[in-house]
This record gives sequence, C-alpha cells and structure tokens, in this order.
Amino acid sequence: MSSRDAATVSLRDVDAYLAQTGTLVQWLDDVPAGDFARPSVLDGWDVRTLVGHLALIHVGLARVLPSRSAERAVDAAAYVRRYRRDVDAIEASTRELTDDRAPAQLVDLLRDTEAVRTAAADVSDRSVLAGPRGPVSAQDWIVTRLVDVVVHCDDLSRSLPERDPVPLQRAALGTTVRALAQMLATSSPGRSVEIRVPPYVAVQAIEGPRHTRGTPPNVVETDAVTWLRLATGRTDFAAAVAGGTVRASGNRADLTPYLPLLS
Repeated sequence: MSSRDAATVSLRDVDAYLAQTGTLVQWLDDVPAGDFARPSVLDGWDVRTLVGHLALIHVGLARVLPSRSAERAVDAAAYVRRYRRDVDAIEASTRELTDDRAPAQLVDLLRDTEAVRTAAADVSDRSVLAGPRGPVSAQDWIVTRLVDVVVHCDDLSRSLPERDPVPLQRAALGTTVRALAQMLATSSPGRSVEIRVPPYVAVQAIEGPRHTRGTPPNVVETDAVTWLRLATGRTDFAAAVAGGTVRASGNRADLTPYLPLLS
C-alpha cells in the first residue's frame, strides 16, 4: 500500500467522523438552553460539560494530526486503556475547555470542520503521532476519536431521554463497532469465543480450545448499540443477557472478565 493509498483510508474515517459530528451539531441546535444544565448519565457532568468534552475531542483531533513521534506506536487497545490511568488529566482538560463557555459556544467549536480536514490532508495511516496518551498511529488516532464521539452521542441520547436520540451514522457506527471488537480480540486473544455484532463484525477472542469448523461452541451475539455500551461499561454483561439484548451460548461465553474495554 502506498502512502497515498494509506492516507485515503484515514480520510474515509475522517469523513465518517465529520458526518457524525455534523449530525450531533444539528441535534444540539434543537436542545433548549436550559437542558444543558441537566445532569448527564456520566457521574459529575452535566450536559454542557459532556458537550464540552466532545468539543475537546474535536479540537484535539486537529491539533494532534500534524504532530509526529519517533517512538513506536502503541496499538489502539493499549492506547484506550490509558484513559483510566489519565482520568484526572482528561477531567481537568474538559473542565478547562468548558470553563465559562456558553453551550452555543461549545457547539460552535464542534461546527468547525475545516481545521480537521486541513490537518488530515497530509497524513498517512502509518504516521506515528504524539498523542496525549502516548505514540499512536494516525489511523488509530482518528478511529479512537470516532469511537469516543459515537459513544458520547449515545450518552447524550440517554441523558435527554425524552428527545429523539442522536442519529448514529452507519459508517461511524460500523467503524466504532468493528474497532471495539478488534480491541477485545487484541486485549484477550484466542479462538474460543465468537463475538457477533451483525451486520458489522464477527471476531474470535478469549484463550481456550480453538474453534476451526462448524458452529462455534461459544457465541456472544448482540446489537450495535448494546455492544457500544458493553464495551465502555455503560451496560453490565450479565444484566444485558438477563434482559435479552445479549444472546450468549456455551460455557465460555461470559465476557464479564474482559469488559469494559474503556470507560
């Protein structure tokens, strides 16, 4: 793959990111000003602070893309595990950006797409960037930003449940689902359990007897939004099984020890 081809792959994910962010902006434009002061589903954050965190992700995407690191990139699964290590720094950065900005000012930060497109234009997938959690490939940096935005769009929908949910664009949702499934396969390698999230992905993971033919003996199947919530600790695995949003078969088909992947 040439550098030009690699850059094209990254730009496709940038387009998915910007499409989802544009959809979010349209949704936020219809939220009454008073609702931004309501508590969000994330502990300690109101809706305005959650929007401020999304603005931080957006500004950070463009800021980091031109950077370069001479170190070897960590994989996406290792990169997002560092969120927990750096939770205080993430909180402080979110509060600093949100500060005394009005909701409309935060939404305007999300509305600006030119900086992201300009910064992405000369980036190859294989460029190693100096990310805030360590060296990361340009492709993984873009995808982790997309994952964060899709997950937090769902958080906003759950924070204001009387409103129609933020629409999740198919390309953004599909990339996010596949990325989270691959993170599980990377973090817990193996072939004993097949995780299915139709129509987006099926991966095998978890150490144990290898499956090679026929129907796998251990299968976990769920829908895309439930998988987002499982992978990020918004939903408990056992509760999802009990509620019927996860179908798990086989004596190894319990993902509780392996989730969440990020929170």
